[in-house]
Amino acid sequence: MAIGVGIIGTGKHGARYLRHVADVPQLRVTALCRRDRAAGERQAAAVGARFHADPAALVADSAVEVVVLVVPPTLNVRLATAAARAGKALLVEKPLAPTVAGCRVIAEEVARAGVTAMVAHTLRFNAVVRALREALPSIGPLHAVALTQRFEPSELGWLDRVAESGGGIVLHTGVHGFDALRFLTGREATRVSASASRVATRDTEDNFAATIELEGGVLAQVAGSRATLGRGGAIEIAGREGQLVGDHVHGIAARLVGATRRELGVGAAVMTVEAALAEMAEALGQRRAPAITLADGAKAVAIADACYRAIASGRAEAVEPW
Repeated sequence: MAIGVGIIGTGKHGARYLRHVADVPQLRVTALCRRDRAAGERQAAAVGARFHADPAALVADSAVEVVVLVVPPTLNVRLATAAARAGKALLVEKPLAPTVAGCRVIAEEVARAGVTAMVAHTLRFNAVVRALREALPSIGPLHAVALTQRFEPSELGWLDRVAESGGGIVLHTGVHGFDALRFLTGREATRVSASASRVATRDTEDNFAATIELEGGVLAQVAGSRATLGRGGAIEIAGREGQLVGDHVHGIAARLVGATRRELGVGAAVMTVEAALAEMAEALGQRRAPAITLADGAKAVAIADACYRAIASGRAEAVEPW
């Protein structure tokens, strides 16, 4: 029998989860919750699920075995705690929480309840990211990495209200890059310098650049903006014996040695939300930890936190260990 999934937050991004559950045979949507009641009831009727106006009612629903949170991160601590205490497995859209302290609360509640929990750092499933990671041995010892993500301004008003969002692009898009950095290099961040600005936003930053020191002397640059009409996700990795370059938005990757460029086989594009749901289903079915843990989510938030402290202080700041 398929595992019952309850989704809290089926708006712009949450609708992707709702759509892709149908692509994972081990899962079925049994309930959903959304602030826009009329839209939520229509979605629920379309997939044959129950609609709950109150997240607490969804968590208490006996047909829900996995709670998927696709809500502003300022709500994650309360909702994840409630789900864990109810014995429900958790799939939490990034960022795990706005602060490291919030991440610790979630992790403690999940450990106490003994439930399975995963953070949806979906960029790990991207075909370009996977291809570059597999090619890393070909360029020898690493010494530098650079990642950028550029997007158009968001239409979601709550993202620019810090009381709801918990932060700007450093927290909401930066964590993608911070987690990808750890995933690609296998190294932890130790210290960060950062700057940020506002181009189209009023309350939160929508443009940032960070220099991140990693274990073993590897230097990284992670930058992002939501203030352009051109989308891109550039990745550059430098090693002693060559470079790897790619763009996870445009699906390209190559190895550079001297002036020679050799394209890497990237394969078909991956529906990363579907892949995250499939990984969660497999982890539950095999009674194992998921590929992306709460610790992974918390470590990305810790880098974001160090960025914010560095922006405020104007100097390099240590990354809080997890």
